[in-house]
Amino acid sequence: MRFPAAIRSARRAPLLQVLKSAAATIAAWLIAGWLIPGPLPVFAAIAALLVVQPSVNQSLSKALERSIGVIAGVVVAVLLSLLLGAQSWVVLAAVLVALLIAWALRASPGTGNQVAISAVLVLALGSSSPDYALDRVIETLIGAAIGFVINVAIVPPVLTAPARRDIGMLGRELAASLDRLAEALPVTRTGPQLQELMLQARLLRPMKDAAEASLVAAEESLSLNPRRGRHRDDLTEQRALFDRLSPVVTQVIGMTRAYNDHYEDSLADDPTVHAIAEQLRRAGHDVRLAVQASGPATEPDAMTSVIPALTAPLVVRPPASDHWILVGSLMEDLRRIHGELRDET
Repeated sequence: MRFPAAIRSARRAPLLQVLKSAAATIAAWLIAGWLIPGPLPVFAAIAALLVVQPSVNQSLSKALERSIGVIAGVVVAVLLSLLLGAQSWVVLAAVLVALLIAWALRASPGTGNQVAISAVLVLALGSSSPDYALDRVIETLIGAAIGFVINVAIVPPVLTAPARRDIGMLGRELAASLDRLAEALPVTRTGPQLQELMLQARLLRPMKDAAEASLVAAEESLSLNPRRGRHRDDLTEQRALFDRLSPVVTQVIGMTRAYNDHYEDSLADDPTVHAIAEQLRRAGHDVRLAVQASGPATEPDAMTSVIPALTAPLVVRPPASDHWILVGSLMEDLRRIHGELRDET
């Protein structure tokens, strides 16, 4: 593992998210310190900082995780202090007990670590009396509530734009793969050219995974989000487009693999192969058309007609040549692509 990759992210977090985290931390510090005089409101500040997440749904989950972890950790610290006294080794015992309790309750790793951290902070920073422990719990709840409210009130994040971008990139590359296969079928190809065609087709799979991850993140960002009304229809349309393109990705990779495995120079002279190539070009056109119609963020393509190019599925006679295995495989995949793009599945 490269060291920079462990400490740096591929993309910067939005500046607004950073400012919201800072505002939540400052507000939690001031409000908790005013409501609960005494020790510095460290628990409130930490809770507010952790609760401000990239989505409202994640903020709620983090608020619950933080609150439950603190309550459990404070209870462990108080009980151990009352039973074993104020010894330095009690802190180590509290870590062990907290982790074992979290393990026994099947708590998430974040919640389990929070239990142990809270127990250590209570024992190390102040008195472990019940009053002190209760104040720390209330302080944590105040910080978590402030962080959640600020994340909801100040432009709650919506991640539909990255999903639209990644799905658009997938669609355009899928159309390009269909065009490349259509160009390859009617002509002779060398071994390196066949390998390049296969590698380019395989690149569709990681692009599909990236688009799906962005789509899941977008759907999560709208959960519990007060701004979801204006983005819900757009995201529904992006999900429908992705569901149409996903099977086509599988079919294109399979067609390219079949062409690569069964290639012969005589394929270029087969009229059925020429007809299949024409259908692939039409399918690429319709993929670009579907991507253009999916949202305003898609740049129009002057070479793409607004009328779908696919009409009826291609029907051919049983091939008289030795290419019937490849032709049959391509025809079946083409039939499935035709059904997906015309929404006939």
